Amino acid sequence: MYRLKTAMLMAAMTVLLIFLGEALGGMRGMMGFFVFAVLMNVFTYWFSDKIVLKMYRAQEVTEAEAPTLYSIVRNLSQKAGMPMPKVYIIPDESPNAFATGRNPEHAAVAATQGIMKLLSREELEGVMAHELSHVRNRDILVSTIASVMAAAITMLSRFAMFFGGSRDDDNGSPVAAILMMILAPLAAMLIQLAISRSREYMADEGGARLSGNPLYLANALRKLERGKEMIPMNANPATANMFIVNPFSAKGITGLFSTHPPMEDRIARLEEMARGR
Repeated sequence: MYRLKTAMLMAAMTVLLIFLGEALGGMRGMMGFFVFAVLMNVFTYWFSDKIVLKMYRAQEVTEAEAPTLYSIVRNLSQKAGMPMPKVYIIPDESPNAFATGRNPEHAAVAATQGIMKLLSREELEGVMAHELSHVRNRDILVSTIASVMAAAITMLSRFAMFFGGSRDDDNGSPVAAILMMILAPLAAMLIQLAISRSREYMADEGGARLSGNPLYLANALRKLERGKEMIPMNANPATANMFIVNPFSAKGITGLFSTHPPMEDRIARLEEMARGR
């Protein structure tokens, strides 16, 4: 279900990008902007992991340096039939974690010092299983493509606002064109966020199955939600979708603009899985 939803959302964003490019520059503009978006995707896909790990001053650790975390990741990787990712610790007391890397062969998982102190071994296992599910589902690639396409749509809209379109014909309504320039970036952002929330649900489910007990992750999420409020993280909003819990609060209508599903929904789904296990 989540894969189908992601595919539909990605298709909608692709159509939006192509339509905007065509509206601005005809067929030539459409192809040019499509090529540009592909090039942006390739660059981000290959280098985003190094950028984000450096951004949070993450340090790679060995089994001797972080035996509990390392052994959990190794055991889960073997259970999932995946290559062992690199393991990093972030020098931050706010409890959180993320996975990055362009594919399972070049992946890394990172945990903050705060999460290591807050969670039990079983809860930390649930969190790492969630992150490895992101790697196995290639969510890093999916989120990279979605974010770059959204950025390209926003850039095109701003370009159109300042410089106008380059089409030779005068057909079409100027009001409709202006509305498209304003609404296209909003639509792209909402689609990108919906993709992120869908992939979080899928990683929760996959992580619960990988760890063998959905309550490991459910209990961890409950602690992490409280922990992030007590010790906020100085995070970059552009990387919020990577973390297992959103470093920023988003309730009510603002949930539409959140990278993560509501925490109570995530926990409820995991508890339902545990009852039906």
